[in-house]
Amino acid sequence: MPSLDLKRNKMTELTSLTIAEARDKLRAKDITATELTEAYLSAIEAANAQFNAYVKVTPQKALEMAKVSDVRLAEGKAGALEGIPLGIKDLFGTEGIHTQACSHILDGFEPHYESTVTQNLWNDGAVMLGKLNMDEFAMGSSNETSYYGPVINPWRAAGSNQQLVPGGSSGGSAAAVAAHLCAGATATDTGGSIRQPAAFTGTVGIKPTYGRCSRWGVVAFASSLDQAGPIARDVRDAAILLKSMASVDPKDTTSVDMPVPDYEASLGKSLKGMKIGIPNEYRVDGMPEEIETLWQQGIAWLKDAGAEIVNISLPHTKYALPAYYIVAPAEASSNLARYDGVRYGLRVDGKDIVDMYEKTRAAGFGQEVKRRIMIGTYVLSAGYYDAYYLRAQKVRTLIKRDFELAFHAGVDAILTPATPSSAFGIADENLASDPVKMYLNDIFTVTVNMAGLPGIAVPAGLDQKGLPLGLQLIGKPFDEETLFKTAHVIEQAAGKFTPAKWW
Repeated sequence: MPSLDLKRNKMTELTSLTIAEARDKLRAKDITATELTEAYLSAIEAANAQFNAYVKVTPQKALEMAKVSDVRLAEGKAGALEGIPLGIKDLFGTEGIHTQACSHILDGFEPHYESTVTQNLWNDGAVMLGKLNMDEFAMGSSNETSYYGPVINPWRAAGSNQQLVPGGSSGGSAAAVAAHLCAGATATDTGGSIRQPAAFTGTVGIKPTYGRCSRWGVVAFASSLDQAGPIARDVRDAAILLKSMASVDPKDTTSVDMPVPDYEASLGKSLKGMKIGIPNEYRVDGMPEEIETLWQQGIAWLKDAGAEIVNISLPHTKYALPAYYIVAPAEASSNLARYDGVRYGLRVDGKDIVDMYEKTRAAGFGQEVKRRIMIGTYVLSAGYYDAYYLRAQKVRTLIKRDFELAFHAGVDAILTPATPSSAFGIADENLASDPVKMYLNDIFTVTVNMAGLPGIAVPAGLDQKGLPLGLQLIGKPFDEETLFKTAHVIEQAAGKFTPAKWW
């Protein structure tokens, strides 16, 4: 039926627009917000079963928001994201809508509040398509710990039908953006949960400086490390989204009262006179040769753009992963103590209140979450606090100092690989049986969270299997503009990467 094909083509045309392109077409009245939203809802309906990216789709809410956007567009009162359909990670509180951190223990929870980050997006006219899958309580590097099952990466290795992970914990966000099931998505990053899935799916993800985005209304994992940020199709879209997401917030005392720049305006600026640091310590044992080759390619691109390349040392990098896996579980064990079956979520009755707590938590938390709560409780316990937690905090200070010394010596940004490999298979036997091997996926990303710095992952090439690989840029505190400007140069040189459609 030709009319059906035409409809499908029109839908694909609309969902293939970047945020910047859609914004221009909406303002020029070439398309309406309702048309754009309907195209995404159709795409989700047709493909979400293959990816498991959304755990809750909100078509009614989306169309209502789109209608309001159409009125604003007609009146010339468009916000920065007017009519742009977004997916929201299930960690962000959305008023009256499923917010469960993809955990069984939060069954049926619908908050009576809106997170500051999502409220900022709605204030700028964005449209909510639904809630995206993630690792339970954001604990995981592959999106396999979700109570709702794993997310499937839209990418496949050349000549293979093997299902691959999209990375984690923001796997639903990365997969939905890569498969064009939303124009962009919110995500969070505690040890690499924005940058690693972005690298695995050929998308762009930025973890802003700690304090740039409010954490209020976002389900807490490790409060001194968690930070919200966007996953988008390209650097420009990531810049547009972060501008709307970032703000100071009196409800979050760790959010910083600094003006939010127009990040998009920094794209296309010259890198002449910039110094890019290359840390020796990121050459880890057993790193695939193609990661090193990609890194060298990135160095060459930045050199060609006029930047000066300098070798630097970040000597405490090797302690970052062990220190992170003490600090993060310690904070998680404290934060997750509030899930007890008393006020909200799952409740499994017991013979008394202690029995009810135990049964509820045993049934409600998944294996990885239990593992981290137990590690965290152990390192905070009497007799071990000094030996583990206190020592990890001292290591954290040294990691932060390494970066400060590099920036003090004139380095503007640091270039590293984003991940030690491309996406791996779902239920990979090597990783499933050994949690420590899974934790090594965060080896290039955790230092950035420990130091509270901004970091961006940008797609830079394909490996020999035809899967995307990313490079990471690390910047000075609150200097996301330099990261966007530099990442844009890499993106222009590398080109954009989209998966071959099999769904």
